[in-house]
Amino acid sequence: MLKISAKSHTLPISPIRQLVPLAEAAAARGTHIYKLNIGQPDIHTPEEATRAVQGVTDKIFPYSHSAGLFPYRQKLVEYYRKNNIKVDVDDILVTLGGTEAAQMAMLICANPGEEILVPEPFYANYNTFAASYDTILVPVPGTIENDFALPPREEFLKRITPRTRAILICNPNNPTGHLYTREEMEMLADMAAHYNLYLISDEVYREFCYDGTKQISALSLKGIDDNVVVIDSVSKRYSMCGVRLGNIVSRNKEVMAAALKLAQARLSPPYLAQIAASAAMDTPQSYYDDVVAEYTARRNCLVEELNKIPGVYCPKPQGAFYTMAQFPVDDCHKFACWLLTDFSYNGATVQLAPASGFYATKGKGKQEARIAYVLCKEDLLAACECLREALKVYPGRL
Repeated sequence: MLKISAKSHTLPISPIRQLVPLAEAAAARGTHIYKLNIGQPDIHTPEEATRAVQGVTDKIFPYSHSAGLFPYRQKLVEYYRKNNIKVDVDDILVTLGGTEAAQMAMLICANPGEEILVPEPFYANYNTFAASYDTILVPVPGTIENDFALPPREEFLKRITPRTRAILICNPNNPTGHLYTREEMEMLADMAAHYNLYLISDEVYREFCYDGTKQISALSLKGIDDNVVVIDSVSKRYSMCGVRLGNIVSRNKEVMAAALKLAQARLSPPYLAQIAASAAMDTPQSYYDDVVAEYTARRNCLVEELNKIPGVYCPKPQGAFYTMAQFPVDDCHKFACWLLTDFSYNGATVQLAPASGFYATKGKGKQEARIAYVLCKEDLLAACECLREALKVYPGRL
């Protein structure tokens, strides 16, 4: 009998997509699904990008340079400069989404068996990337009680060992929506410098900051140029997730040389995606202003409605378009499954992402779920009404 590899058995299942078969079955029964599980915005992709793709008349769609089309990387340099980040073309390598950038960063910055510290909860796919390369993610626990602020320095110091190679953050954070303060970022920079660690910063939600706040990029921190590796993507910035285009950025020449080796092995990033992304960078500021205003309104609506539900607590995030909510249930995974298999209200139900998959510490997040506020306010209100009614009859309610 043929067998798959032992590693294949150990890879974790995505908490974001694992309930898709149940949702598909519910939809086949005629139930409308409010999809709060996945960060797929309903915001329109900029017209600049769609027009550029529609206007392509090339007779051949060729390979690009393995690091990405040079004109596109030049535009990325200008994009970062507008965000007060000074980098050169050679500091940027275009990837197959932010996913490949994260995979490259982990593979380059740590050997098998070495450790990367990561504030918990964290983007669930980091677990899969780390398991693929036998890298050990060491969680530094955050809690919903303090709205998932960065854990204090002493919690990091307790976990730094001779095997520690990096600190990994997502800023603004997926799944919590926490936006790291300058003080938090400078604390991370100080630890990276003192202990000679990489600081890997996933910054794909840079534009999504609310209430007048601004993101502090790791690339803007002083004195740690060689330590910083940034993961970036156009997926959420321009609402073009299916384009699958991102980039890795570092001033560390050795890191970028290693990234190029990996890029050459997979040949090149997609040609048409780079055309679309390059054009999207000409999007006027008014587009971002409108998007941020819309997400602010959605966030306010969702958080207010969730906190009205008896027993539910939801912090108010300052970035990205996710929040974590705590529910008065025995197990959010069971609750999320039950919503899709046994419940509907006015012909509809809700799909959640159980939070346990966003933790590395066993047993944590059992009563929490990540919620993406990527639907219009009317749908968010209807989804919250579904949840309110569901909690009245869920057999595992606490």
